[in-house]
Amino acid sequence: MKCPECDFQIPGVVCDACGEETPEGSLHCYKCGAEMDVEEEGFFDLENRILCSDETCTGVIDEKGLCGVCGKRGGDHSG
Repeated sequence: MKCPECDFQIPGVVCDACGEETPEGSLHCYKCGAEMDVEEEGFFDLENRILCSDETCTGVIDEKGLCGVCGKRGGDHSG
């Protein structure tokens, strides 16, 4: 699907309810408003998260061991 303002190609998925394309990751269809099935691939596990050890950073350590905000390896904030 393309952006109506700038013609940028937006990744899309087809709505099961109306058959129209809507932006990927949308909670509701762009055309009919039906609830979309959103994949939980990037599901954030609130209970088992590992917070960044830097007291000024609000990030969470990802599966690669890196902070999602500052990008440093978990626990390493020496520079």
